[in-house]
Amino acid sequence: MLDSVFIFSALALGLGLVLGYAAIKFKVEGNPLVDQIDAILPQTQCGQCNYPGCRPYAEAIASGEAPINQCPPGGQEGVDALADFLGVETLPLNKENGETQPEHVVYIDEQVCIGCTLCIQACPVDAIVGASKLMTTIIADECTGCDLCIPVCPVDCIHVLEV
Repeated sequence: MLDSVFIFSALALGLGLVLGYAAIKFKVEGNPLVDQIDAILPQTQCGQCNYPGCRPYAEAIASGEAPINQCPPGGQEGVDALADFLGVETLPLNKENGETQPEHVVYIDEQVCIGCTLCIQACPVDAIVGASKLMTTIIADECTGCDLCIPVCPVDCIHVLEV
């Protein structure tokens, strides 16, 4: 019995050392510029910039593939902050991607909700909780106000509340 404990302990220690060495040896460094640009973006993960989230948009800006004026939730203030940080000329916000809206969250009228869960699937930040055919609600502190849940609702029970 004691032999088994010793063997498994030695095996676990050996594998731990191998994994630790591999983590150091094969560490992948990220681009710090992408991290800094991503920190300036509003983190709504709305996709209005035509990228699937804020991080891919930050990567595109850092590589020069995307202009800095594609983020409606960040507004003109966000464009100006990106221009100042990157040392480039500021541009007007691209209105083709949407308009800047006042800060808001969405609210689900639970009396009308049929529990279809389409809004849960549409939410990029998992701010909507619920189950099929049961009550669905929004965690207001997690909601980024991206409004992606509104058009998918078949019974129009999702409403915008300004903060």
